[in-house]
Amino acid sequence: MAEKRKLFEEVGEGAPAQAAPRGGMLDAGRRGARGAVRVWLMILFALVVLMIAVGGLTRLTDSGLSITEWAPISGAIPPMSAEDWQREFEAYRQIPEYQLQNKGMSLSEFQFIYWWEWGHRQLGRVIGLVWAAGFFGFLVTRKMPPGWTGRLFGLGLLGGLQGAIGWWMVASGLEGTMLDVASYRLATHLGLAFVILGLIAWYVTRLGREERELLQARRQREGRLAGWGAAFAAVAFVQILLGALVAGIDAGRNYTDWPLMAGGFFPPYPFQLEPLWRNFFEDDGLVQFMHRMAGYALVLFGVLLWWVARRSPNPATRFAFNAVLAMVLVQLALGILTVIYGAPWHLAILHQFGAVVLWVLALWARFRALYPVAQSVRGTA
Repeated sequence: MAEKRKLFEEVGEGAPAQAAPRGGMLDAGRRGARGAVRVWLMILFALVVLMIAVGGLTRLTDSGLSITEWAPISGAIPPMSAEDWQREFEAYRQIPEYQLQNKGMSLSEFQFIYWWEWGHRQLGRVIGLVWAAGFFGFLVTRKMPPGWTGRLFGLGLLGGLQGAIGWWMVASGLEGTMLDVASYRLATHLGLAFVILGLIAWYVTRLGREERELLQARRQREGRLAGWGAAFAAVAFVQILLGALVAGIDAGRNYTDWPLMAGGFFPPYPFQLEPLWRNFFEDDGLVQFMHRMAGYALVLFGVLLWWVARRSPNPATRFAFNAVLAMVLVQLALGILTVIYGAPWHLAILHQFGAVVLWVLALWARFRALYPVAQSVRGTA
């Protein structure tokens, strides 16, 4: 005979408790090695940041044209004998940079710029190997998180495209009367590097939280603030491209007065080149002027973005946008100092690194607006 239940007995009392699947249905299946993939992406992120810095120093030391051929595999081996060095030096002597600017350069001087460019290309090979080892390793061991194969394979494709664009850039300085690479090709090369860096940063941030958590957070997203954040990131990206144009023609080493340019608001004789469009890429005064104006616009946009973000009910989101504004102001100060002192290599690289930090912070702040961090009611403003 069945035992009578107590009046206040809890339903299910005495039955063995069954633990709910951790993470819910979205994370109950094969999760893959999310943590390991995230660490691998962090390594790639650090290597890409280093690559941007080495690329900047390669440009500042005028080393980018020292290797006159593109040999993705055999080029990994540097000259090993005196005959090899003479062969490389003779090839460099045939290009306009040597004939019009560096004629009489000694072999030791050539070796200095050669090693900079070789190191730049070698680092690119290392990044490719790290990507391939991680991607195919996770794929073969079936540790790839669901839905991430295409995204991570796309990073490899962009890396390969970056190598091809790098050679397309170098090739522009090997003929005619060019003393440097074409500035618009340099801007394309740097722009793609920042795209790759931004994607890696976004993926690292996304993998830092479970899919179930992201799905829940998206219900609380601040769409308007995320839209403002996307617009700010777009303006920041344009400013980065303009910075590449400045670097491409050494425009940062001219017009070293501030806030004026050669005593006036507008640089003198800005439209001397023909056809007209060339001035926006090759006239040092006009290119620096555009970079300055875009910088001022970015600062104003940063203040406006901060003003909009301060109304966010989420303190973590507000903190992210506060960091963006702080970095905008730091980058403005670095830019002014770089101009005033004629773009010495240490300030120029610091300014470029500031662009990296600002770019990543802008993406991080937008991510926080799209996927707010969970908070207690007490923490709500």
